[in-house]
Amino acid sequence: MRIALLTGGGDCPGLNAVIYAAVKKGINHYGDEFIGFLNGWRGVLDNQFIPLTLEKIDGIQLKGGTILHSSRTNVKKIPGGIEKVQEVLKQNKIDALIALGGDDTQSVTLFLAEHGINAIGVPKTIDNDINGTDATFGFDTAVMIATEAVDRIHTTADSHNRVVVVEVMGRDAGWIAMAAGVAGGAHVTLVPEKPIDLDHVCALLKYNYDHGKHYGVVVVAEGCHLPEGGQVTGSAEVDAFGHARLSGIGEALAELIEKKTGFETRSVNLGHTQRGGVPTAYDRLLGQRYGLHAIDMVHEAKWGRIAVLKGTDITDITIKEAVATNRRLDQRFFDVIDGVQAKV
Repeated sequence: MRIALLTGGGDCPGLNAVIYAAVKKGINHYGDEFIGFLNGWRGVLDNQFIPLTLEKIDGIQLKGGTILHSSRTNVKKIPGGIEKVQEVLKQNKIDALIALGGDDTQSVTLFLAEHGINAIGVPKTIDNDINGTDATFGFDTAVMIATEAVDRIHTTADSHNRVVVVEVMGRDAGWIAMAAGVAGGAHVTLVPEKPIDLDHVCALLKYNYDHGKHYGVVVVAEGCHLPEGGQVTGSAEVDAFGHARLSGIGEALAELIEKKTGFETRSVNLGHTQRGGVPTAYDRLLGQRYGLHAIDMVHEAKWGRIAVLKGTDITDITIKEAVATNRRLDQRFFDVIDGVQAKV
């Protein structure tokens, strides 16, 4: 078979590991031929691609980012987009398409599969919020980076007797905030699934000061809503899928905390550092497991489906199910956060 791959949306540690495993098994076990469209769906529309050979993929599983590059291109919003995709795939004699991406990318994959294109998905997001899968590659790396940052913040906050608010990624779900906050020993951890109670936040920080620890560390997900005003956006612009660019909740919250408590408060936004750099060993392995399952899905003609992790097994579900909703924290994880915070 002649198979095409693409990576859409934000970059993510482990993308290259997926590509590596899918191509390697496809060539060695099935005799497939591969190309990689560049810059996500934009590369399909523009007919820009590179051949993916064993020589080309050698060692890429060790690297971060994606050798195919990426974009946030919404085929559905481009006049004649679906027809152009079909034309390009036919022109290049593509038998199947494997799309690596989050819910936005996979909404396009689903749309194409429903319009006669042999397409499957591989879930990609460091937010870990794709429905139907227990873990996405890249999440472990992001948590490791965020936790290390929180560890470091403790020492500088303590040295200056300050409160420091650490903003991490997480538009709709607080998986990174929860994991990094608990693992990093934050005094307050805030997630989008629960509204911010400013009085409770300040009470937790005052507890520290009353018990001999004259500093505080707060971890907050970028998608959290302020007590008044909702989510904080970096600009009024939205991407091709209608999402605002979230940024600034940490700074805004720091100002509210300082005003209410009188404690000197600063903020730091970890931003894109969380999804940059090389993937952890876990994400390299998980990414390759996803890639191996994806190429098997192609040869089993499982069109319109997406690979998922269930427990320790890689299996698959319909893309429609995966994009129907976000996987979010529930009471089990709220109890973990509450359990390691002071009781005030």
